[in-house]
Amino acid sequence: MPLLDLKDIKKVINYITEEGKAEIEESYGKISTSTTGTILRKIIELEQQGADLFFGEMSFDIDDLMRFDENGKGYVNIIRLTDIQDKPKLFSTFMLSLLAEIYQQMPEKGDSDQPELVIFIDEAHLIFKEASKTLLEQIETIVKLIRSKGIGVYFITQNPMDVPSGVLAQLGLKIQHALRAFTANDRQAIKQTADNYPTSDFYKTDELLTSLGIGEALVTALNEKGIPTPLAATMMRAPESRMDVLTESEIQEINSKSKLVKKYSEVIDRESAYEMLNEKIAVVEKEVAQQEEEEKEEKNSGETGAVTKSVIKVLTSATFIRGAFGVLSKLLRK
Repeated sequence: MPLLDLKDIKKVINYITEEGKAEIEESYGKISTSTTGTILRKIIELEQQGADLFFGEMSFDIDDLMRFDENGKGYVNIIRLTDIQDKPKLFSTFMLSLLAEIYQQMPEKGDSDQPELVIFIDEAHLIFKEASKTLLEQIETIVKLIRSKGIGVYFITQNPMDVPSGVLAQLGLKIQHALRAFTANDRQAIKQTADNYPTSDFYKTDELLTSLGIGEALVTALNEKGIPTPLAATMMRAPESRMDVLTESEIQEINSKSKLVKKYSEVIDRESAYEMLNEKIAVVEKEVAQQEEEEKEEKNSGETGAVTKSVIKVLTSATFIRGAFGVLSKLLRK
């Protein structure tokens, strides 16, 4: 039974706790209603943030991230998620599912000369905000293993402390721009950030972090032996692109030329668990209604037979016959 979207999952959960409860318990044992209720609430919470548009058909195809144009050059793909700061659970769920799908579908590459795909995740703190321990463990595992598939992952956030230590430990390249200390918590965060970098004989890292200017950053990477390089204060090359937000007309122009807009704008709702279970429930309800009607008719016919037998018994009783003859005698005398 295919599970293609969120309504399929919701229908299955409702089925195993209501109409199909006896069937499921016979095969798999008793299922806690509190557990299924918790799962349903989490799904509804995701739906309220718009998850039904992400998790369904047309599903996201990772091959679209690795396309080439007619000149054999790759694309820079931007997944534009607006107002994601108000939907952290949707953002983290989507990014985790994307990373998991990429990991599952991509073949092993080993130590390749260049990556097959590089993913930059902006506002990365939203992935980890309100994330459960299980979710964090899954992200850490994927980040740890996805490198063998030739995939590079960059987490972009203002403060490295937004990234869990388990994930931070897996990141070989670190580029840190200036941090400002306005509160005691800020100073503590800067000290912890400095402790995450290799010890330097040339810098007081915590002081340098607050004195970096525009376009300056601390950089450390892994050398060919996998050892972190010494920390270096570096002038970064300024971007050659326009540092501005795209206008609505520019976005519309890009979308009008995109082959992917039509693909992902198409709404597909194939027969899946939702339709199959609804059909099964409808058939059962029809059979139950038919059985109840037959039982009602049988009951009514039984009551009619009992009344007929009572009338015949009365008509054939001696008391009734004497009374009838008495009435006839009076009529004849008149």
